[in-house]
Formats: sequence, structure tokens, C-alpha cells
Amino acid sequence: MRKTFIVLSVAVLLLLVAGAVLLLRRGEYAFVPDGSDIAPYEASKQTGIDVWGRWIAADDRRIQALSARNEHLQKEEGAVVVDDRLLRLGKEVFYKETFGNEVFLTDIMGIVDGPLTLANMAKAIVALKLKGEGTTNLRVPLAEDVTIGGRTYKKGELIDTGIDVPKGSYLPLGMPIVTDGGRMRVGISCAACHATVDPVTKKVVEGAPNNDLNAGMLMALATNSSAYFTHANIRSLKKYIRSFDRTIIDSHGRKAALPDPELLERDVDRIFASWPRGNFDSTIDMKANPAQIPDSFTRGDHPYGWSGFAAAGSFHGLAAFSNNVHAQNADSLAQAEISDALFGIDKEVYLGTILQNAAHPRFRYQPTTKEKPSAFFAKVDPTPKTAGVNQFVAPPQFPKVSLVAPDGLIVSEPGYRFNEQNNAVAAWQNTLNPPPPNERISEERAARGREVFVRAGCIRCHAGAYLTNNRVIAADVVGTEPSRAKALKKTEKVFGEPVLYAPDTPVRIPKGAKVLKVPTDQLDREQIRLSFAHGDSPGGYKVPSLIGLAWSAPYLHDGGVAVGPNGELGLSGTVQKGIAPDAHNSLRALIDRTWRERVIAANAKDSDLRTVHVTGAGHRYWIDRQAGFTKEEQEAVLDYLLSLTSR
Repeated sequence: MRKTFIVLSVAVLLLLVAGAVLLLRRGEYAFVPDGSDIAPYEASKQTGIDVWGRWIAADDRRIQALSARNEHLQKEEGAVVVDDRLLRLGKEVFYKETFGNEVFLTDIMGIVDGPLTLANMAKAIVALKLKGEGTTNLRVPLAEDVTIGGRTYKKGELIDTGIDVPKGSYLPLGMPIVTDGGRMRVGISCAACHATVDPVTKKVVEGAPNNDLNAGMLMALATNSSAYFTHANIRSLKKYIRSFDRTIIDSHGRKAALPDPELLERDVDRIFASWPRGNFDSTIDMKANPAQIPDSFTRGDHPYGWSGFAAAGSFHGLAAFSNNVHAQNADSLAQAEISDALFGIDKEVYLGTILQNAAHPRFRYQPTTKEKPSAFFAKVDPTPKTAGVNQFVAPPQFPKVSLVAPDGLIVSEPGYRFNEQNNAVAAWQNTLNPPPPNERISEERAARGREVFVRAGCIRCHAGAYLTNNRVIAADVVGTEPSRAKALKKTEKVFGEPVLYAPDTPVRIPKGAKVLKVPTDQLDREQIRLSFAHGDSPGGYKVPSLIGLAWSAPYLHDGGVAVGPNGELGLSGTVQKGIAPDAHNSLRALIDRTWRERVIAANAKDSDLRTVHVTGAGHRYWIDRQAGFTKEEQEAVLDYLLSLTSR
């Protein structure tokens, strides 16, 4: 035991010394798997040209032969040329690109400045490395005591982070480390949520959701989780005003008080700690309605997002959906220009609330200075030519949002072309297919299940090569928990024309850059109303593809249909206890009403799940005895569904 401790201590010391050296220079360090690190799958590699979702197939040689035509297509028609270069860039973006969100996460939110520290994460990773192991759930000891939601976590207590570490890696999956100016920051890339480690082989499963990522707890442990308050059940900041000692001048020249930072922090921490593992709240509606992290087996699965809001633009809206991760989910400051319309919060109050408890003193706003929050932020903003701290480009309709920029902004780094990185990662995701499940399923058994699937009528919605009809179903029809379906309703107040700069436009955007109107006439207006819950629409949920179900348990948009390997029921009986939902058992609960009733009842007993609108109810389409199907037929359907690994 003592020898192991000494070896571990020396390894950690060497790692920290190396980190100190790296601090002296600008750098970004991320795990990017090579072929030996990846669970094998049959890629749907495709090269060609995408014109707002219309696909023109062509190999690299043909693309080069059409170079003059391609230039015209990009400049005048918005085409995206998908070649090997773009696909390589897409993989790099997926694993490495943060678009600068490490500033928001580390310097403003303080995600590793509290009880969760980079040093303790490093110790946990080194311990794995020394054992030659990987993990789907990095367990990290806390650096100090902390109380969240009435529960006290003690220093040294191991916290389930759900962070994946591939076998042999010194870096967590999807969490690049950025060093600059003597400070080490942690950011988030696509891979943190949309890739995982196979629990058996410890290899990376590209595109599978990280279904135990404890994102809510990670943010609750941050020193300024209030920076993300719009994703929590904070109906009004007025509730948190305890005095007028923290008074500012708002954008209309009136005095306004900021909320008490400690009171707000307590409530936000409590709500975030209630999020189920594997769920994330990616909408800014002042409500806690986290949804299951979706897979990235995206080809043919449009429209994108649980409500289907990403339907327009390149790759049938997939580029817009990829943009959503960084333009809305990783920088709350980016919404300051429309905070009044979306939340009824003045811009100055909004900025002051986010920055008043910032982790790094450089970004910490002091209302006693009598300086407006916007003036303070302008002086410290690392990206002063646009909103927020991430590397954004404001498209022509900004600050309004649109069908092709539902967040209002587009992430694009200088040195690339406008939206190029979003287009690249979208094109690359469309090549991903899930690997075969770890348990083999006979072709005969799967074929029998397909027959039952068709006879049961599932084919009405889950049809075609991608097992989806690409439609959005009204929430009151599908019957699932409706809160998330209405999350984008208030965007109707700030909706603008769907326009973007031409794909060949360099970043930074030059004066007189070509502006293109993105065609949307082909989209069903009622489907758009459902996606955004505009007008009197109840909102809706998209019909997802069924490819990769073996890797994406639990099920439904709220992830509420979960059953463990030994029959453990609901999220409270599985992921909340560190037990991975069993895909076979969870799928049975999806199609068997008796099992579903048990799951719903188990979820209903959990007050945390009730707080964040997770039920597991709805989608009442059964393949069970009451519907006239035998046990053998039900099992065959389950085998068929688990066998779906390619398009």
C-alpha cells in the first residue's frame, strides 16, 4: 500500500511539474483517439457537396475537377464542400475545439476553483493510468467540504463525475486543458457529451452519448454556478434581492439592485444537483428541464434537437445544432443583448448577476464601483468585437435569432471561414455509426423482430433507412412531459430573417461580405411552430432515429425510461446510484405498459426528478400481452432494436 502511494505521489508530482512548465506558454491539450483507441464501426464516409441539406455526391477527384463551380456554389448558393480535408477538421473539432469556453467555465463559473480541482482530477487519472485502466466515471476526491441542497459532502469524499477517461490516457475525454498567461483552464468539446468509453473494452465509442455524465453536479460544485442561472428554476431575480447595497444603473438609466450572490448560488446549486446523470439543460427558459444527452449518429436523423428546432441550413440543420452547443450552452453572456425579451431581465442586471461572483478577480464585477456592468465587461472581454467571451461571429440578423441561428450567434475562430468548423463537425458526425453491441444478436432473430415491429405499427413513425419520418409530434399527442417542448417559446419575440454569410467568408468578417438568405420554403410551417412552440402551439418532440439504441439507454427525451441489469427501476434506481441502465431491460419498459408503470412510479417518488420535470411517461405505443403480442415476439423486437447499427 505504501509503495503504491509513493509511486502515485511521484507520478502526480511529475504531472503537476509538467503542468507548471506548460503554464509558461500558450497551449491546448486534448485527447484525440487514433484507430487503436476507438471501438470499431463501419463508417458512412461520404464526400460531396451539401447545399442547405441537398446532397450532391462526388469523390475528392470529382470535387477538384468542379473547383470553379464549387467556388460559385459557396459564394452564391451557400454550398459546403465535404472532402477529406473537411472531415479531418470535423474530427479535430469534435475532440479538441472549445471556441474559448474555458474562459466562461473556469474564470467565470469557476468549475474547478471550488471543491472540485484540477489537481485532484489529475490524481484520479494518474491512478487509473498506473493500473492500466480507463473508466466511464472518473471518481474524484473533493478538496474541501461543501453543502448543496441540504446535504454536506466531506473533504476527500469521492464524487461520481461521469467523466470518461480512455484506457492509457492522461486526459479526460472531451475536456481540453488550455494554458495561457500563467493560468490553467478546462474547457468542453463535443466529445465530453457525445462520445463515451465502452465499459467492457475501455475504447472510445464515437457518437454514443455519455449517459452518466454528472453535468449538474459538476456545475453545482463550481464557485459561481449562478452564471448559468437561466437553466435553473429561477422564476425571478427579485426573490433574491435582500438589500439595495448592490445597486447599479440599468440600460434605461434607472437604479436596479442585483440579487444576493450567496442566496442565488444556494438555489442554483440545489437545482443543478437535481439533474439526473446523463441529462443536460441546453435551453435558456428559466426552468430546469434537462433532457437526455443525444447520440451523434446523426445521418438522416433531422430535424435536430429534441424539439426538432434545428431544421434549416447546412446538413438539414445539423450545423445549426452543432453550433447550439457552444453558442448557447457554453457562454450565458452571449444572450445579454436579448435578456430582456427572453427573461424580462435588463441587460445590465443580467451581466451584473453573472459576473458579480466570477471565479477570477479579473472578471468579477463590483457594483460598489458604480460602473455599469456592460462597461466593466467591455474592458475585460477577451473577444471584444462580439457578444460573450466565446469566439463568436454575429450573423447579419444579430441580435435577433433565426431558424439557422437559433442562438443568435455563430461560433467561428479567426483563421477559418465563417461557420466552417460547425459545418466540418456536422459532416464528420454524419459518417458515424455505432459499433455492434457487446452481445451478439442472430440475423434470424433480428429479422423476426423486424416483422413484429412492422405489424405493431411502429413503422408509421420509425420508417425508412433511418427509422424516422423526420417529423415533430405535438407534445400533447406523444404524451411525454411537456415542459421541454415549450422551452424556445419566447424566441418568437426576437425572431429574424434566416440569413448567413457565404461559407467562403473569412473570419474576421470583412466589410461588404456576401450575405445569403437561407432557403426555408421547403419546411412545413406547422412543424416549425411545433419545434419552437410559437403562437398557440403546445410545442413538440421529434421522432428520433432508432439507430444505436444499444448505446443510448435510457430512453425518451427526459431519459426517464431506465431499468437496470437486475431490474432496478427508474433513474433513481439506476444512474442516480451509479448503475448503468441496461439497454434490453430499458427498451422493454419502453414498449411494455406494466414495466413502464413501475418505472414511472419509481421516478415519481424522487423529489429531485419531479423538480426537473423527469417522468418517463408518454409514447404509449405497446408491444405487450395486452396489445396481443407474445413474450417471444416482444423479445424478438428487443433484439431487432438492439441490432440496429448502420444506415
